[in-house]
Amino acid sequence: MKQLKLNNGWFSNTRSDVLSGMTVAIALIPEAIAFSILAGVSPMVGLYASFCIAIVTSFAGGRPGMISAATGAMALLVGSLVIQHGIEYLFAATVLAGVFQIVMGMLKLGRFITFLPQPVMTGFVNALAILIFMAQLTHFKGQSWVMYALVALTLLIIYTVPLFTKAVPSALVAIIIVSVLSIVLDLDVKTVGDMGEITSALPLFHLPQLPFTMDTLLIILPYSLSLAVVGLLESLMTATLIDDITGTGSDKNREAKGQGLANIVTGFFGGMAGCAMIGQSMVNMKSGGRTRLSTFVSGIFLLFLILVLGDIVKQIPMGALVGVMIMVCISTFEWGSLKTLARVPLSDALVMIVTVVTVVTVVLTDNLSIGVLFGVLLSALTFAWKIASISLSVQTSADMVTYVVSGQLFFGTTSHFIHEFNYEGDPENIRIDFTHSHVWDQSAAGAIAKTISKYAAYGKSVTITGLNEESTQLVKRVGLSLSGGHS
Repeated sequence: MKQLKLNNGWFSNTRSDVLSGMTVAIALIPEAIAFSILAGVSPMVGLYASFCIAIVTSFAGGRPGMISAATGAMALLVGSLVIQHGIEYLFAATVLAGVFQIVMGMLKLGRFITFLPQPVMTGFVNALAILIFMAQLTHFKGQSWVMYALVALTLLIIYTVPLFTKAVPSALVAIIIVSVLSIVLDLDVKTVGDMGEITSALPLFHLPQLPFTMDTLLIILPYSLSLAVVGLLESLMTATLIDDITGTGSDKNREAKGQGLANIVTGFFGGMAGCAMIGQSMVNMKSGGRTRLSTFVSGIFLLFLILVLGDIVKQIPMGALVGVMIMVCISTFEWGSLKTLARVPLSDALVMIVTVVTVVTVVLTDNLSIGVLFGVLLSALTFAWKIASISLSVQTSADMVTYVVSGQLFFGTTSHFIHEFNYEGDPENIRIDFTHSHVWDQSAAGAIAKTISKYAAYGKSVTITGLNEESTQLVKRVGLSLSGGHS
């Protein structure tokens, strides 16, 4: 059984996983360097983080085939911390963020990702596709037509190679061909080496050099909480996306603990906080990566590139990597959602559009979790508006009136419920039928009691019928008797 589990988790897709992991590793380098610059630290901090996080999550993560490393959202959160207090505080904040994520995993908070509505997920994916594309535009600044030609050639190779063979990832083929062409022809284009200095050195264990005092804790605490929440949110949403792509499930709580352990390790080895990367995860998926082996290879090969092939890596033209990322944008964007906008309910379409606009706007200045929060909040309000409607139909006879309640009775509908009755004009016997309703909370039970009390003030008797078992238990628990004249 253990051997079968090992094969399924690691070696069921070996060749594709190894090649896709190598492709991801190459694409990770410029992004890790760019995110390091964004955070105000040495490029090696982002590279070490990407190596450590990929290796740890390949073993401890809950979503096989997902790529985690240093990310832009996390880099944005720590920029001010580095400027004001220095890099040692960044390492400490990263470790503490990891501790918070492990606690979140132990509390099983990963299950709350199921509360994200589909329009929010679609909006999140589309927004990230737009942001990944926008991030590539900076590489064209100051470049000649050669840069555009290399990007076009990369895309041409990526989309034509699968027509002839799928034995190797087309993205890896494109990177190799375009790189060889650029080096042989000595083209004057922007390369990976222009992004920042790469040194051939192993990451070493390092305790953050700062005073272990309450003041230090208060400084890093808000940053660590933000890193933990944003990182976990991005990781769980990316895991959910990969679940859909692969048709397989993942352990969200294990992923939370795995992300936490990875951040603790990277914090002690000179790296910055990271999380799942939707762009690189999509590169892995499109290149055939499916198991933990692909994530592990991406980390190991990244270190190999830094230590052994650093001089060659520096010569890789950015045009090749930009082409790969544009392919990721095209494949990530949910093009079908544009067609369904006119067919889905207006509220769902609005939620998706708001999520996209908010994520794109907010990421340009801060972090994308706020955009997702807006989408969830709008979905919650829309849902609340839909269910916060209750109606009463009236059936009358000579000596009795029956009110048939339809809809959910909870704190949001109690006021409307109470005002629907004709307390003074109704006959002496009133029946309220809850067959098509459900009593959800104390406010709802209180509204029933208040209705009975109002009728009692006019000397009239109320009979409650049709309550389901849960509603009956709730009503009894708050002290409302259902016996006798009020049964």
